[in-house]
Amino acid sequence: MRIFRHSPGVPDVAGFYDPRTSSVQYIVSDPATRRCAILDPVLDFDEKSGATATHQADGLLDYVAQEGLIVDWILETHPHADHFSAAQYLKEKTGAPTAIGAYVTQVQALWKEIYNWPDFPADGHQWDYLLAEGDPLRIGEVEGRVMFSPGHTPASVTYVIGDAAFVHDTLFQPDGGTARADFPGGDAHKLWDSIQAILSLPDDTRLFTGHDYIPGGREPEWESTVRQQRETNIHLCNGQTAEGYVSMRNARDAGLPMPKLLLQSLQINIRGGALPEPEDNGRRYLKIPLDALPGAAWDEARS
Repeated sequence: MRIFRHSPGVPDVAGFYDPRTSSVQYIVSDPATRRCAILDPVLDFDEKSGATATHQADGLLDYVAQEGLIVDWILETHPHADHFSAAQYLKEKTGAPTAIGAYVTQVQALWKEIYNWPDFPADGHQWDYLLAEGDPLRIGEVEGRVMFSPGHTPASVTYVIGDAAFVHDTLFQPDGGTARADFPGGDAHKLWDSIQAILSLPDDTRLFTGHDYIPGGREPEWESTVRQQRETNIHLCNGQTAEGYVSMRNARDAGLPMPKLLLQSLQINIRGGALPEPEDNGRRYLKIPLDALPGAAWDEARS
């Protein structure tokens, strides 16, 4: 399985695929100055044993050292529902600030209720920067900006950097369609609008997705263009309308099981990637609410 791919340009983009979570992590760099940002890094977690590790994040650091890069940013597109964030670990290792979209506070407010954390501060202070629509984002000499892309979550953002855009869970590869919109705070109408905003970027804009579930067993892929998505994405082509998309998305989501790490991941990721504090025995614990969400896949569990 091919788990690394380099896309040269301005910016240079190195993609790292994590087979355990089907996630793609990125190092986005300015070839002129060697400054870079790390996007959506994964902290390893084994749900069977409860073990955590930093194999994925250390691989990113190895690439940074190998290429002589300087990390200016650790960026998150949204609080993830399928893997733990390694943002705090990488901040400790590099000293680079962390950032996420400003509406992360809405996600925090939703999930503090689900976890029954009345004292949890849902104010976004867990990141160094909360980014607003249109905020500039410079990597070396490469200009960028922040686009809000709600729908998958209220906090989702797209980072447009040079001729590249990092869309994470808004679009998948054209043969994989688009992201679900049934998580707490999700909205298929808003997702459609966010997709249309992305597809209004220049046709040759490189689009980088945050997951690939390898339809048909092909090799993992995570790069496309605006033109390719508009013309061939299986959820968007052939004259798709807003009404048709919302109907399709809602019907499809109703039959999907929840991600297996949803309840584990969100209590880490709304903290900016910080693990729970150790208890008096030195161990850290996750809190799993029972019967809090729909989407139990009983038939799948019996198969």
